[in-house]
Amino acid sequence: MSASASLSPTSQPTARTSPVRHLWSVADFHRMGETGFLDPEARLELIEGELFEMAPIGSFHAGTVDILTGLLVYAVGKQAIVRVQSPVVLDDHSEPQPDLVLLRPRSDYYLNEHPRAQDVLLLVEVSDSTAEFDRKTKVPLYARRGIPEVWLVMGPRRRHVEIHRDPQPERGVYQTRLQLREGVLVPALLPTAEIRLDELFIG
Repeated sequence: MSASASLSPTSQPTARTSPVRHLWSVADFHRMGETGFLDPEARLELIEGELFEMAPIGSFHAGTVDILTGLLVYAVGKQAIVRVQSPVVLDDHSEPQPDLVLLRPRSDYYLNEHPRAQDVLLLVEVSDSTAEFDRKTKVPLYARRGIPEVWLVMGPRRRHVEIHRDPQPERGVYQTRLQLREGVLVPALLPTAEIRLDELFIG
């Protein structure tokens, strides 16, 4: 029997009945930016292989980021690098741009490569208009990648901070979740860095 005669109907290629979802890699993402495929003015994040256009930055969001940046820079000194709205590479298919991160100090200030998950001491998202997406998509992603602590700064009406600590990567959750409306915020890995909430939520 010839090889062609041995083929059965089940061995023939089957017609595709549903669209195939293409997941982008971080390398793809960077290449599209370098070649001009992506609008250089677009604010995009890569989350688990999908591109998300970030929400426009409102005045509360911008002001809160500025206030918290100043407070963190003063509080941490040389214990950490404070980075604002810049990429963090979490894995081959995720490169979010959190509002603030505290990074482990490095002599090159990460000039040669974006920081990775293991470089992050604290990650902050200002969730004035993106609370649902941050809670349901980004926080579980951060937990799966072992980010030690995440703050979601809520406002302008809710004016509190959700604190997520003790990641359980295998489950994609944080074991500890707190809400703080007044008093002092202290990053778990930088216990001498204190942020007073009455200095964060002004006006």
